[in-house]
Amino acid sequence: MPAIACTAKASYKKQLGTLELTDTHLQWTQDGKKVPSVKIPLQDAASLFCSKEGAPQVRLKLGLVNDDAGHNFTFSSEPQTVALTERETFKSELTNVISRNRSGASAAPPPPSVATPKAPMTASTSLSPSKPSTPVTVPASRASVSRATSVASDGRAPIIPGADAASDFRLRKKVLMSNPELLALHKDLVMTGQITESEFWEGREHLLLAQAAAEAQKRGRPGQLVDPRPQTVEGGEVKIVITPQLVHDIFEEYPVVAKAYSENVPSKLSEAEFWKRYFQSKLFNAHRASIRSSATQHVVKDDPIFDKYLEKDDDGLEPKRPREEVADLYISLGATLEDHAETGNEKDITMRAGRQRGVLPLIRKFNDHSERLLNSTLGENPSLKRRRVEGDGQDNFSQIELEDLRDPESSIGIFLEMQDRQRYFEGQLMRGVAAEQVPAQPVDISVAHVDFRRELEGWDARFNQLRLERKAADAALLSMTQNVTARLDTKTKKNGLPAALFRQLTTCQTAANEFLRQFWGAMCPPPVDTPFAPSLAQRSAKAAKMASYLAGTREKVDALVRVAQVEGADGTRVEVAMKPVLEAVERALAFYRAKNPSKATQHKVA
Repeated sequence: MPAIACTAKASYKKQLGTLELTDTHLQWTQDGKKVPSVKIPLQDAASLFCSKEGAPQVRLKLGLVNDDAGHNFTFSSEPQTVALTERETFKSELTNVISRNRSGASAAPPPPSVATPKAPMTASTSLSPSKPSTPVTVPASRASVSRATSVASDGRAPIIPGADAASDFRLRKKVLMSNPELLALHKDLVMTGQITESEFWEGREHLLLAQAAAEAQKRGRPGQLVDPRPQTVEGGEVKIVITPQLVHDIFEEYPVVAKAYSENVPSKLSEAEFWKRYFQSKLFNAHRASIRSSATQHVVKDDPIFDKYLEKDDDGLEPKRPREEVADLYISLGATLEDHAETGNEKDITMRAGRQRGVLPLIRKFNDHSERLLNSTLGENPSLKRRRVEGDGQDNFSQIELEDLRDPESSIGIFLEMQDRQRYFEGQLMRGVAAEQVPAQPVDISVAHVDFRRELEGWDARFNQLRLERKAADAALLSMTQNVTARLDTKTKKNGLPAALFRQLTTCQTAANEFLRQFWGAMCPPPVDTPFAPSLAQRSAKAAKMASYLAGTREKVDALVRVAQVEGADGTRVEVAMKPVLEAVERALAFYRAKNPSKATQHKVA
């Protein structure tokens, strides 16, 4: 019996029990039971977290290999000082265990097992978000044992060339957490030691690259104009929630507010009073993205501080802030102002600003915001090109030539291969000749008009008598309903197999497909030569290992057939379901035996 290093009263998933630490396991036994409900091998310990001092509950969280959720325990001894002492004892012991695990992380992975894998029992209970946990400092980095083992398992890592082990592990973890099916396959094959971590990710590098690209993509500036909307709360009061991001956006969008803040806070106003008076001032209403804000200014009270920062409305024919003019007259849309002097140069109605002076400030506000948005994305504006007058050797036409105005290059299309092409064109020609030979009948317009009027007489009465049969519509709706029902039945039913047996069938098929992928990847590698590409000897060893796994597929299927018969299900359904997998396995083994005649007797489907 293993020696117990320390013990304490602790609850797990709101169940009271006893937590014990032995020289081999960390185990928890519920009160009233003799067999431990949770038993964790110490070599699986990867990380440790504790609740902060002064927290209402004394908690300890142990993260496991490839399972950061781990297990959460709450020490329940009274008074709380006793629980803290017990927690510190466990923390000290487990810290030493994790340090030993990380120092021996380069140990070889366990030998693969041919038996049908079973997913290990895991339990996850996250700490309350209102009580943040504090990580325990350990001598080594927080990289788990699985990361170090997977990196050193076959001497080729990380999966993405040029990435460090920590970021590579983080990408793999995120890909697995976002894909439950891939995570289940990883637990069935990698966690049981049947294949290594790097073998599992061979051929799936695109998933890691896509995840890395998604994380590297920077979020741009939002295109919405800064316009805080007041909220009405109980009692009729108006409230605006101020966040650091909102303050940053207001200062960036309206520099005059930033100027007012720097000149008045905290010398004249506190920060809370500054924002309260700003949102009640005419300056705020002038900044709002609504044409009604100008009308609101007449009912807002004067403010001696913010009113001096008010600016006159930009409602003139020309904007206050002059825009940079295009120096090249070849593409200047305003260059035609000097044309047609004899007939007048008055602008078109669509080009006359100020017809509604009230909308000009709002339009220019939107234009300024759009310009700032583009500048934040494209960076600093490039300097305007100077018009070259002479000596540049540049053709004047190239200055006004725009790519969008070019005619698309004509394409000859795709040749259509036809059999008996001559007969096809002869048939078209004969039909055209026959149509020309038929004499056209002259049409009397007056007679046609009279017939048309006679056919339309009484159309309203006939239209009211029109009754559409519902049989066709009902038949179409019934057919669609039956189709949807059949699709749902196909997805939900298990073909008369028990749920546990169906899961075993799925696991066996998924594992066999992965072994086939690994086998064909080793036998017929893609034509990509990278520094991390396996050598010929490594591919041969991998193919031999995968062939040995595939050779046991028939035995696993026979075992599932016997399980189906014991549970009262039809064993032939299992054979029919697994027949495509067995055929693929037999073809792979036949290919391997043809390539390696000396090992032909070692890899045969039973």
